[in-house]
Formats: sequence, structure tokens, C-alpha cells
Amino acid sequence: MHIALLAAALLVGCLLAVQAAVNLQLNSAVGTPYGASTIQLGVATGLLLALAVATGALGALGGLPDVEPWQLLGGLASPLYITSGILLFPRLGALAAVGLFVTGQMFASLALDLFGLLGIAQKDLSAGIALGALAVLAGIVVIIRGQKAAAPTASGAGRAGRSGGAGQAARAGRLGLGVLAGAALPVQGAVNAQLRAQLKEPVAVALVSFAVATFTIAVVLLVLYATRRTPGPKVAPLRKMPWWGWLGGACAAAYVTGAFLLMPSIGAAVTIALTVTGQQLTSALIDHRGLFRLPRRTLTGPRVIGLALLIAGSLTIQLA
Repeated sequence: MHIALLAAALLVGCLLAVQAAVNLQLNSAVGTPYGASTIQLGVATGLLLALAVATGALGALGGLPDVEPWQLLGGLASPLYITSGILLFPRLGALAAVGLFVTGQMFASLALDLFGLLGIAQKDLSAGIALGALAVLAGIVVIIRGQKAAAPTASGAGRAGRSGGAGQAARAGRLGLGVLAGAALPVQGAVNAQLRAQLKEPVAVALVSFAVATFTIAVVLLVLYATRRTPGPKVAPLRKMPWWGWLGGACAAAYVTGAFLLMPSIGAAVTIALTVTGQQLTSALIDHRGLFRLPRRTLTGPRVIGLALLIAGSLTIQLA
């Protein structure tokens, strides 16, 4: 049974990488990343609502009036993470984007642990944790530097005249966005853990988190559309989207629910270590094989070394 739980933790991590990849197909159909994020989060919310009804967890929502307002804000991380994935995967590749997410996750987790924030038990800095952090940092640097230059496209050629400084700034912005989006996930987990202490039901907590996320990204979409900063979502192309383009919402719901259920059984550290490992291995496979219509990026020697450093560092930090 313990081995099955460990395998389940690894699997839900794999689903998180699949979620980010398949959402690109949804984005291509609706024509705006904010519309794609709204649809994906709406699907996840609907699935969790059905699960809450089926398991009798819906009654736990009656405890919401007694909850501190900030404990309802964990869902704010989801739109940031999902939209960032849609923006970064085609530009950086699955492995590099997930590597940035994982780097943000690890260092945010360290901050929560070392400073005892948001109800997390304070942990002393050990040599193992410091070594793991350095390995994670070295891993993402190796992966980013080891990327092969992408072949220029028509739009890329049109941008060739831009100054090198502007291009470097845009690249730095993408890297920062990836780290920030990853860092939001442990904070989300800590906030949702506080909410779970109040509601008791993990499915109800996941439902609240995704409902907040869906509402938030829908408001962002409406504001951006009203100010003409993003086009309105297209509906007709959704009929021609491949079936796997709808899997993002299911993967997101499975990840959040699975993580909640696994942590009490195998521990938070082991759960995070295995889910992060699943993310990285799956993203490497997606890149190497060009799955889900993403550009194929061969696993070169430096990228393999970077991947190994990321996995080793993540495991060391969580299990130290």
C-alpha cells in the first residue's frame, strides 16, 4: 500500500506537467491565454463540485463564515501558474518552464520552512538543505544555458531588429515569471492547509480554491477585454480541438485533490519531493518527444545534467 501511495504522488506530479502542456491547445482554440485559463479552471471547479456532492463534502462549506478572509485566497496562485504555463511553454520549452516553476517552488518552500510562515513549523537550515538549494539553482542555470537556439520564425524575423537589450529584458522577464509562478504554489498549499484546518474536508478546500481561482481569472479576462488588451475568447474553434485539449482541468483537480489526500498518509515532504520529480520527468519527456504538438527539443547532455541536478536538489531539500 505504501508503494502505491508513493506511485500516486509521482503520478499527480506528472499530471501537473501534462496540464500545462495541454492548455496550450486550449489557448490556440480560444485565442487568448486568459480565456483558456478561465475555461480550464471552470472545468476543474465543475469536476470538484461534482466530487464534493458525490462524497458528501459539500456540507463542509457551511463553515466558511467562520474562516479568516485571507484563508480563502489560496486559489489566487492557480491563475498565475496556469497562465504562466501557457505563456512560457512555447517560448522556453516544457523542461525549462517546469524547471523554473520547480525552482520557485523549492525556494518558496524553503522560505516558509526557515521562517515558519503561514502556520508552517519552523525548520533550521541544515547542510543538506543548503546543498539541495544550490543543486536546484545550478540545475535550472544549466538547463537554461543548455537550450539550443530556436529556429527563427516569420514573427521572430520581424523582431530581429529590436535591440539586444530589449530581447534580454524580455527573456529575463519570462524567467522571473516562471520562478514567481512556481513560488506561488507552496504559498497556496500553506494557505489551503489553514483552510483545511477549519473545514476539515480536503475536497471542499480544493473546491473553494478553484472557485476563487476561476472568479479571479474571469475578472482579469473581463477587465483586459474591456480595455482592449486581449481579444474576446473564441467559442467555435473549441469544437475542433482534440479530446486531450480538455484534460487540463481534470489534471489540475486531480493534482490538488491528490496532494491533499496524500500528505497526511506519506507526509508533506515526501509528497512534494515526488510530485516535483514527476513534474520534471514528464516535462523532459514532453520536450524530447514533442508531445501535445509542442516543438521537439532534444535532451542534450547539459539538459540531462540540469534535470538530474534539479531532481537531486529537490529530493535533498524535501527529505533533509
